[in-house]
Amino acid sequence: MPRMTKLLLQLHAAADRRHGGGPGPGRRHPLTPRHASAAGRFAPTALVLCLLALAAAVTTLSLALTLHRHGHDPGAAPGASPRGFAVVINTWRRHALLRRSAAHYAACPGVDAVRVVWSEPRPPPERLRRGLAVLDNNGTRRVRVRFETSNNGGSAGDSSLNNRFRPIRGLDADAVFSVDDDLIVPCSTLRFAFDVWRSAPNAMVGFVPRMHWIADPRGSTKEYRYGSWWSVWWTGTYSMVLSKASFFHRRYLDLYTNQMLPSIRKYVNENRNCEDIAMSFLVANATGAPPIWVQGRIFEIGSSGISSLKGHGLQRSRCLNTFAAMYGHMPLVATTVKAVDSRRSWFW
Repeated sequence: MPRMTKLLLQLHAAADRRHGGGPGPGRRHPLTPRHASAAGRFAPTALVLCLLALAAAVTTLSLALTLHRHGHDPGAAPGASPRGFAVVINTWRRHALLRRSAAHYAACPGVDAVRVVWSEPRPPPERLRRGLAVLDNNGTRRVRVRFETSNNGGSAGDSSLNNRFRPIRGLDADAVFSVDDDLIVPCSTLRFAFDVWRSAPNAMVGFVPRMHWIADPRGSTKEYRYGSWWSVWWTGTYSMVLSKASFFHRRYLDLYTNQMLPSIRKYVNENRNCEDIAMSFLVANATGAPPIWVQGRIFEIGSSGISSLKGHGLQRSRCLNTFAAMYGHMPLVATTVKAVDSRRSWFW
């Protein structure tokens, strides 16, 4: 037994030495990872690289914000500025609104000229003329405001709704922003819409979309129904952008006044409505393409217009069907495309 006990003790001691658990010089100590010292040496280097990457990201973001703040155009040549646009304001007996809107648009970057379509029976009051003669554009230059009357001579104009699309002499820019006197579009939003128009200068580009719908899709005849904003909101589909806030090429002014079917202008005069639909028909017929709706906030600073009157939708539907009959077909093209400034929207 003593011999067996001694043998067991020797085996137990050997096992302890093998697992590093026993006393004596044969005990194993926990191993230090081979690369621990190397990781320690490289930790400061990794920290420096992270800081450099963070600094580069901050610099890039700061540059992007600076360029955006100053309206930088990456497509423009160094030292050159893109051609601007003319703002054409349609007004009717709302002089206070006209002063406010004209001053706003004259201060927007890119505006070359402000023209006021004057259709009142009396000439513009001298006080109004003096107040709008020269407006400041962000302290950098002066923008002249000119009144456009029926004979362009400063006398009383006729009250036709077709007046807003008369050709305007002396415009340097090709782009025209047509707007009602009670609508304010922020300058940054206006500039974005202008950039969209520059990418498609043959199209109408605007903020107020509308749609034409087939009244009875299963019917044998095509009769159209005017779709208001709510139908656009519900379906995401539109075929017009109203001229109360839209860009288009100035050549369409000449086409509307001198080459469009006279029967359409006569219909607009007699019914006191639908000049904006007539312009949408004209552009769509010339291009075979839809307009472009720009997402952006616009502000109405006046009271409700004729669109709030009873029977307005029915009258607009009659315009659609009458104009389609005059053209011999429906030129309007529906689309679901919307231009969104991704710099100002998280969801786009």
